[in-house]
Amino acid sequence: MALSKHQVSQLQKIVETVQAILAEEKRNPQGRKPKAASRLSAGEPHSRRSGKELLAFRKALRAERKSGVPVAEIAKRHKVSKSYIYQL
Repeated sequence: MALSKHQVSQLQKIVETVQAILAEEKRNPQGRKPKAASRLSAGEPHSRRSGKELLAFRKALRAERKSGVPVAEIAKRHKVSKSYIYQL
């Protein structure tokens, strides 16, 4: 069975990819990339707003936005995404 030049180059790429994966595995034995730090601090429990609290929160966000506060600042202060604020 003779392989064409194209097939040989494809096989070489596969071998290089596998070697890169194995080298990465040696550096990081868990097999996972280290997770980025979460937005919430370690001691803060996650809470979900609901009902009246959610309505009041959205109303406050809209008021801040109308008063000209930058979206990035609002998102950082209230620990929500920028897209969430734009969707309101």
